[in-house]
Amino acid sequence: MSAASPHVSRLAPYLDRTEPAPTLLKMLVGVQLAGFREDAGLSQDQAAREVGFSAAKLSRIESGKSRRPPTERDVRALLERYGTEEYEVSVLLQLLERAGEPGWWQRYDKRLMPEWFDRLVGLQEAAATIRTFEIQYVPGLLQTADYTRAVVERGLPNAPAAEIQRRVELRTRRTGLLHRADAPQLWAIIDESVLMRVLGSRDIMREQLAHLIEMSAHPHVTLQIVPLDVADAPMPPIPVTYLRFGGSDLPDVVYLEHIKSANFLEDVDETEEYRVALDHLADDALTPRESRELLRATMAARYP
Repeated sequence: MSAASPHVSRLAPYLDRTEPAPTLLKMLVGVQLAGFREDAGLSQDQAAREVGFSAAKLSRIESGKSRRPPTERDVRALLERYGTEEYEVSVLLQLLERAGEPGWWQRYDKRLMPEWFDRLVGLQEAAATIRTFEIQYVPGLLQTADYTRAVVERGLPNAPAAEIQRRVELRTRRTGLLHRADAPQLWAIIDESVLMRVLGSRDIMREQLAHLIEMSAHPHVTLQIVPLDVADAPMPPIPVTYLRFGGSDLPDVVYLEHIKSANFLEDVDETEEYRVALDHLADDALTPRESRELLRATMAARYP
């Protein structure tokens, strides 16, 4: 089991996080358990059978995709079967305990926070790098509160005012991660049509474009715009978010958003395709400096 020790020793920074990161820690617990299982020479089916789990249950534990972390009893049963050393057991159980600490977003009504959105917010909160491409709206992490309200009202025209307000509060609070001391690197690519589409009012759009200019000046934010006159730009037909985490313990994750659902991709062949696509799109986009100049020109021409 000594081969697993270096992996466990790298978990200390995750235990020292000041903010809860349940989504990240559930994934880490699952990754470590899968590593211990492989070190023990067991397939997922074999391990599940020997501890009395279904294969589906062990798969959920190792993927870390369940809304709640596994129980200490289940984790101990697995570690005992794998012959894990006591120090490693101790560290992993500490990780499991912290995985049970709710993130701020998990205090919202589940109707406002479906499981797929819960996972996205949790992953963004824990990511070291976030790359995103938007073809219809300003990326959520760069939206002003008024712009967010316009987006919500457009998507839910019949929702009561109280629900609209709650959704705006939830979405606006997400932007706080960009102002943390350990803020992730954000690289956003936006189609120019997003700047032209009036949401709410021209005053709201002027404020939103000014906010993009301000945020793009931060050292951890890179903003590029794909101009309308670029022919055959390799733009995905739906929004794409690419998440990368610190260290080598976790795979990159691609989030593909649909109207009322989403897909999460973790297979390296699939995520690599999207990484390359975003690289090509960045090559076709304006530079960050040119993008700021376009934002200023658009404000002057369309939202004086």
